[in-house]
Amino acid sequence: MRIDRAGTADVLGLARLKWQDVPAELTAGRSLDEFAAELGLWWQEHAQTHSAFVARADDGELVGAAWVALLPRVPRPGATDRVSADVQSVFVLPEHRGRGTGRALVAAACAHAVSLGAARVTVHSSDEAVSLYRDLGFADSPRLRQFLPPSESPEVERP
Repeated sequence: MRIDRAGTADVLGLARLKWQDVPAELTAGRSLDEFAAELGLWWQEHAQTHSAFVARADDGELVGAAWVALLPRVPRPGATDRVSADVQSVFVLPEHRGRGTGRALVAAACAHAVSLGAARVTVHSSDEAVSLYRDLGFADSPRLRQFLPPSESPEVERP
């Protein structure tokens, strides 16, 4: 298993992983090639802020991926080039889980973000992955909040 920073030649493999990471109803009536083209265009438009890391099997097949988004922060006196980062879309094929692949992908994404000056890295985790992120040094934050628009969270009461 090898972890690499993904390049444009990996777009189809990245699309294939993302395709497998969503419910079948989201791919119904669509083609993988069409999605790969859309992903490739999106990535071109976001190349300055988004990097992907991939796990390659010995035969070169992509078996996992993790993205990291760099988020510019408002400058303040003494710190005019502030950056935060967010780990996104971590996925490992089911048959390759439990071998440290996800851990290695997230570690590579975090190291990349820190190397570019990120003062903090966040992640929106599934319940199953909380312990993985804690083991990598992620901590719960009593100050981090999220706003969910009513259309995305009908169960949330609004004042």
